[in-house]
Amino acid sequence: MPTILTHAAVPLAVGLGLGRPRISRRLLAAGVFASICPDFDVVAFKLGIAYTDALGHRGATHSIVFAVMLAVFAALAARPLQARRAVAAAFVFLSAVSHTLLDMFTDGGLGVALFWPWSDERLFAAWRFIEVSPIGVQRIFSARGLTVLLSELQWVWVPSLILCALIRVLSKRHDKLARHP
Repeated sequence: MPTILTHAAVPLAVGLGLGRPRISRRLLAAGVFASICPDFDVVAFKLGIAYTDALGHRGATHSIVFAVMLAVFAALAARPLQARRAVAAAFVFLSAVSHTLLDMFTDGGLGVALFWPWSDERLFAAWRFIEVSPIGVQRIFSARGLTVLLSELQWVWVPSLILCALIRVLSKRHDKLARHP
């Protein structure tokens, strides 16, 4: 998995790119939360749940079904998130599923249970170029952790910044055309 901080790159890029009129600060915060919460499953290690179990790390919480569940909650909480239901659901779904997709591009672990509950099979992407993060804060601040952070900078943060800028430009162009048809 990428580090927990790097999972926030995608919702930050999309949310900041679209801007506050489309993505409120509350919705942006919900998206960031949705992008990191799949890794709360690491508590399974403390509970004696095996990594390979459906409730283990990179199991059910890394599935499309879990992302849909978070999207439903976001739709139900659209008013406090200061967003339309469809926007809240779509943004939170994208944020949550981005976590899973980033994990699929890492070079370690056992893959993700993308299609749980229909399949417990753990999947990886065809290309696995993101260095897998060590679990635990102390391990991130090590030589291995630095290698991971540099990999994330190259493969996640730089592309996310480019995505943010591209969305921003296209968004402003769209707004300008909408005002002056």
